[in-house]
Amino acid sequence: MKAILSIPIIIVLFLGITVTSDAYGQIEAGGVSSDTLPKGTTWYAGEGLEKGDFFSYSTCFVDYKECTNFQMDFWIKGDKIVGSETKWLSEVVVYDGNKIIVGEMELGKIAPEPTGGTPELGVYRGAFKSSIAWLSAFATSDGSSGGKGPKAFSEVSWGKIGNIGGQQVVPLEIETITVPAGTWETVAMSWKTGGAVSKVWIADDFPFPIKAKTYTHVAEGIPPPEYDFKLLKYENRSDSPFVGIKSSVDELAAAGCNTDIERNVIHKRSSDDFKYQVHVFYGPEDPVVGCDMQWLVNFLKFSDETEFLNQVQYDILVLDNDGKVKRSIANENGESHLYSPSGQALIDFVVKEDPGTATYTIIIYGLSPKGIAPSVTSDLLTIEVPIYASDGSIPVAKIPSWIKNNAGWWADGTIDDTSFVQGIQFLIKEKIMQIPKTTQGTGGSSNDIPPWIKNNAGWWANGDIDDGSFIKGLQFLIKEGIMKVPQPYQSNTSSGAEPPAWYN
Repeated sequence: MKAILSIPIIIVLFLGITVTSDAYGQIEAGGVSSDTLPKGTTWYAGEGLEKGDFFSYSTCFVDYKECTNFQMDFWIKGDKIVGSETKWLSEVVVYDGNKIIVGEMELGKIAPEPTGGTPELGVYRGAFKSSIAWLSAFATSDGSSGGKGPKAFSEVSWGKIGNIGGQQVVPLEIETITVPAGTWETVAMSWKTGGAVSKVWIADDFPFPIKAKTYTHVAEGIPPPEYDFKLLKYENRSDSPFVGIKSSVDELAAAGCNTDIERNVIHKRSSDDFKYQVHVFYGPEDPVVGCDMQWLVNFLKFSDETEFLNQVQYDILVLDNDGKVKRSIANENGESHLYSPSGQALIDFVVKEDPGTATYTIIIYGLSPKGIAPSVTSDLLTIEVPIYASDGSIPVAKIPSWIKNNAGWWADGTIDDTSFVQGIQFLIKEKIMQIPKTTQGTGGSSNDIPPWIKNNAGWWANGDIDDGSFIKGLQFLIKEGIMKVPQPYQSNTSSGAEPPAWYN
């Protein structure tokens, strides 16, 4: 009888420790040691950091353009006293696509996290803190004042990450890895979250990790990267490596470019084959040749504008008259396709198109993981954008033929002045017709339209004068306050679409 009773007792004990793979990770133990890393060897973020250290990293971070790659170089210039605290002061250069940002960054000495510096580097400091310096959340130089203190490679765990379902961060294995900066003996720090294994490789007596490949926590689907970096170069030098390097932001500002971009132009459209909804927010409102332009693109389910798409492969193209690609933003970033894991993408690029109306084509190749070709037919939509010359001028854009019909009807009295003015206001507001920047007048005692402007409209409708002459008449109406153009511009209407009739 006792033997029989012992069986269910054994089964109950076995079931009591049966756990899922995720739960198993919570109690999985790590810890490594070797002849070169004897038991008790410790490390902390910033270990061995010295004046003159120069680091170059290729990196990305999920919260900055969904892990779009950039290069961050920094050189430890020396100490800086901030209040009662002594910090490291580093010179920094970031290479982000076509942009170069030059500035400074302050790093703490207990934990080498950025605490201040040049404002233009703010987003990159955030990426640095949450990727290259991330292990300072577990291992710091001093544990006596609330810090974590150094951690031993032989410890079974360094702590648990904050993500829901995240595992312990453990020293998993000793591994020799090769990066552009050289070959290193490292300890792979590892954890599992959302079904993916993340790793950060660190070397004893070296201040920052050598390499990382980590993933964000997701409840289902393929986890997108959280951050991914590798060390490109390291050396200790007494002189600044950044002499002569100029910030493109400063150069753009000196050239008169708007560097404080607000994305206040809006297009909300369906793709040509009605597979997707695409919402585009871009700025500045009047982009200038040679200056930066920024687009925020939301890719949404066609049947539900509140549901973002995942794993969107796309590009922004400029095509010639034969439909051949003149420009690809993906190619300029060294990629075959642009990729948005969340369906919301922030894209910066320099305007290279000639003054006038530029047609940008957003092509959506489909939905699939990065590096895997979508299996569906691509879809697209076009956005027409007025491009200005550096002096603020813009050639007259192509004007749909139906606009000339209305000008002719006004000239022969078929429609009245008010209808004509309201119609032109609509065209300018909707960017169907672009005119050079014109100071808006306040109006006077008379808002009558001079006869010569109506004559111009008739001659323009008949082809007797060019577009420029007709536009000069419109500029006169704006300057005199006879015609007011509402600002700022917002549109859900596609360029070239005919408005409701101007007359009954």
